Amino acid sequence: MSAPRLEPAFELEGITIRLDRLLPTRATGENLKESSKFRALTASIREVGIIEPLSVFPQKGGKYLLLDGHARVEALRELGISEAPCLVSLANEGYTFNKRVNRIAPIQANRMILKAMDAGVPEERIARALNLAVDTVRMNRSLLFTICPEAVGLLQDKQVALKTLSLLKKVKPLRQIEMSEIMVAAGNYSVTYARALVMTTSREQLVDPESPKKIPGIHPDDLARIEHEMRIQEKDFRMLDETYNEHIMALTIARGYLRPLLENGRVVRFLSQNFREFLFEFQRIIEAANLE
Repeated sequence: MSAPRLEPAFELEGITIRLDRLLPTRATGENLKESSKFRALTASIREVGIIEPLSVFPQKGGKYLLLDGHARVEALRELGISEAPCLVSLANEGYTFNKRVNRIAPIQANRMILKAMDAGVPEERIARALNLAVDTVRMNRSLLFTICPEAVGLLQDKQVALKTLSLLKKVKPLRQIEMSEIMVAAGNYSVTYARALVMTTSREQLVDPESPKKIPGIHPDDLARIEHEMRIQEKDFRMLDETYNEHIMALTIARGYLRPLLENGRVVRFLSQNFREFLFEFQRIIEAANLE
């Protein structure tokens, strides 16, 4: 049997359309132009042009329904540009590709910036394209210095705050790996969480063990108590993480054993008359929709 033929979603040849011929399909929001993302988008278009064409659908009278690219249209208007490259959709459906995009992680962005620098792109042009200060672009040269490759590998595709990366530099490589594993397992890459992990790090694992641990507004005795509690929580979390797969496997086997057992009317009747509490727990296990 032959495989079904895949039909293209867009016309193969793109076209250039004037912005005044585009009909928006949604409002862009009053605060769009005040956002940092919009400023970065405008700077990128000013420096390198449109990278991703607009998506449109033809209408009567030479107009086009704008399916995707509303922010880009506003940025083009802001720059005084009157036309844009477009892809013509073959179906009148909202283009939802951007909802499926995994936004680039800071470590990946750092590698892209470094690659551009190594290719000879001036720091000033990179800064203009990304709407960043030149010093911020230069900082990428040292962003991952002293962070061990194993920790970088764990966090390379995660939305890690830049300050979190700088906090990793306060601890030695083995602790960097431990902190990265804990953050990945918890799904938390915030500065607050990273700072708490640094505060619970033993002095032997600190890069500067003589540096006092301080949090503004917190008394040293309270800080010591917080460190103790965080250390206990970290230990418990590690234990749960290490035994999670083992427990899930045991629960899966138990469900497989209990399901046919509770389909037997005689067994259910016996349990109901003699071990009602066991029957209730067995039923809860069977009815659990998700082991996660």
